Amino acid sequence: MTHASADVAGPPPVAQATFRDVTPAQWRTLAAAMMGWMFDSMDFLLYVMAIGKLQAYFGFGAATAGLLATVTLVTAAAGGLAFGVIADKIGRVRALSLTIIVYSVCSVGAATSQDVVQLAIWRALLGFGMGGEWAAGAVLVAETWPPSLRNRATSLMQSTWALGAILAAGLAALFLDVLPLGDEGWRWLFAMGALPGILAWWVRRRVHEPEVWKQNHAAGRLAGNPYRVLFGKELRARTLLACTLSSLLLFAYWGLFTWLPNLLASPVESGGAGMTIVKSMGYIIPMQIGAFIGYLSFGPLADRFGRRRTFAGFTVTAAVIVPLYLQMMTTPVALLVLGPILGFVGHGYWSMLGPLLSELFPTAVRASGQGLGYNSGRLAGAAAPYVMGVLAGVPGVGIVAALGLTSAFFLAAAVVVFRLPDSSTQALAT
Repeated sequence: MTHASADVAGPPPVAQATFRDVTPAQWRTLAAAMMGWMFDSMDFLLYVMAIGKLQAYFGFGAATAGLLATVTLVTAAAGGLAFGVIADKIGRVRALSLTIIVYSVCSVGAATSQDVVQLAIWRALLGFGMGGEWAAGAVLVAETWPPSLRNRATSLMQSTWALGAILAAGLAALFLDVLPLGDEGWRWLFAMGALPGILAWWVRRRVHEPEVWKQNHAAGRLAGNPYRVLFGKELRARTLLACTLSSLLLFAYWGLFTWLPNLLASPVESGGAGMTIVKSMGYIIPMQIGAFIGYLSFGPLADRFGRRRTFAGFTVTAAVIVPLYLQMMTTPVALLVLGPILGFVGHGYWSMLGPLLSELFPTAVRASGQGLGYNSGRLAGAAAPYVMGVLAGVPGVGIVAALGLTSAFFLAAAVVVFRLPDSSTQALAT
């Protein structure tokens, strides 16, 4: 690689831009990343919404349910690592469209599962595409949009995870409770995962590669082995810190939010809220509305108060709210009040991770670095659903106490973030 010695301290600040300066091509780029992330969320969370029905249909326990989610997250990590490198080699747009096709096809495949093994295989393959989508989409936005709008553009992209969750919740209520589909309703639910396939066709036709990637590609500035650069002397420290931050966040996030829908629908004697799936949607959807507002708010708040301080404010507050929410399972009014707050602080900080990781690495290894930073965290996060499922079965612990442990990970992330630089006002390193 000819660009291994890039100035990792970053270039100087650039002129401020406003949304009036954004071109149609830049808006299309953002729209592609937003829709890709929304459907990524939907396809993954369809399983989360259907855990209880799948347990009854196939006859497996909480540990296996957590393991199935863990398998998807492990392969998501592998997909993120792989597609990060692929996006550096063949382009961000091509990689993005490939990931969308993968997770669409595999969601439909999961609908045909005849046993737990087949379900695990299809969900594992779905995870591969799901993980790759973020690696390609987040870099695409960061390289296309002006630096002064990077925080806000990424907030818009991240906000669609909440829209995907709301879509998944609505579809779950429809196919699992409302329509008379019996025990097979989950198959129709997973079949809805085919919808994103249309997006892949649009992306390939209407979205173009970032100029900075095309220039580097034309100049032959490609890393033969990007990981040699990422773990080289200049980038090693920030690469390891990025991996640590992601690991803490993803363990806390997936450990908590994989199990919350099932906890709301679990019997009171098991520590849950004793709701039906349809009734629990009345609490999950307000939480996701809070998440949507949190995603959108992070960018403006970061511009006003600083990215790292805003991040710490979100994660520390999440650490406080989590045990309060879990202790209120039998108090519907409290759940309704705390749910949107938990959604706000428990999701909004993700709007920081995309631009932060993009700024840490030069163009030739940016997608690889971003994929590594985020998806090494996914490996830690992948263990969380299984760990929580195992702890739930330990006498004297239970699922509520297990989920309460995630607060410690939120607090640790608030400490680690101050070890990383904030380059939010600077152009990306080339």
